[in-house]
Amino acid sequence: MDDSFQQSKGVPDEANDQSLRPPVFSEFQGQEKVTERLMLMVEASQHRDDVLEHILLSGPPGLGKTTLANIIANATGTTLHTTSGPQIEKAGDLAGVLTNIQRGDILFIDEIHRLHPAVEEYLYPAMEDYRLDIIIDSGPSARSIQLNLPKFTLVGATTRSGMLTAPLRSRFGLTNRLDYYDASDLSQIIERSAGLLDIEIEKEGAFEIASRSRGTPRIANNLLRWVRDYAQVKANGVINKEISEKALAMIEIDNDGLDEMDVRILEAAIYKFNGGPVGLSTLAVAVGEDASTLEEVHEPFLIMQGFLKRTPRGRIAMPSAYAKIGAPAPPNQTGYLDGI
Repeated sequence: MDDSFQQSKGVPDEANDQSLRPPVFSEFQGQEKVTERLMLMVEASQHRDDVLEHILLSGPPGLGKTTLANIIANATGTTLHTTSGPQIEKAGDLAGVLTNIQRGDILFIDEIHRLHPAVEEYLYPAMEDYRLDIIIDSGPSARSIQLNLPKFTLVGATTRSGMLTAPLRSRFGLTNRLDYYDASDLSQIIERSAGLLDIEIEKEGAFEIASRSRGTPRIANNLLRWVRDYAQVKANGVINKEISEKALAMIEIDNDGLDEMDVRILEAAIYKFNGGPVGLSTLAVAVGEDASTLEEVHEPFLIMQGFLKRTPRGRIAMPSAYAKIGAPAPPNQTGYLDGI
């Protein structure tokens, strides 16, 4: 079996720290519209005794795309084959994955937007006609071999849906975008995770962690583990609101979920560049961080919370950013209104 992918029956893999992943739809908190559509698809396919249509899951990292792929495999009672776009470097890698698939199995490709264009061309007939056309050798001795594949379901996950090619996107029967979670949903996720980790936690403590988790379950679970360690060493092991506040303050995560780098970005934009506009690369140099990290990790949350604004001329610190770091408001705010 090819080493580039993993097989499972949707059962959590301890080696990959998946123990907190909910195994069924009923335990998956949040994303109600997405889960409702997926449950309907699963039920309809079972009524027809057919295979699920191909499914695309998009959205920021840590929101549950891999978890949903595991749940779909559990719901259909089939095997989950997991790989990622960068791991499939050539057509032979794709053939190795697809020839291990049985009828009804789920092929989960994470970061599917990073598939090589040549590999993507081989994937089209596999998705539509369930066949694989492989070219062997080259030049005058080149020949084509056609492999018939069992009917399967491709579940693709991407954090950059805009980078998907139109031909690939059109071959998915259903596209679902996962959005950030609100604090109440995250609080319930944290309470469930605490139960699985055998952590005693109060509702106020769970909500305090949830409100600083940037709307992301993965971050929420990571913070829960840190607060657990803090509570065991500094307190009696029980997580309440006060313990959560102290533990998160120790790693410099404030009430809005901003960490040290987020604050440095806002301070640099305001104090070093008069609130902007400032280019991304210039801002990255000013805070000593990689430009791509700023753009993909820090900026989305700061923009979503209204602290930063992207404009054609660069990044601008919004009035809420001034209030956040305690700086005097800019004297002229017309730039915020006309979108410079």
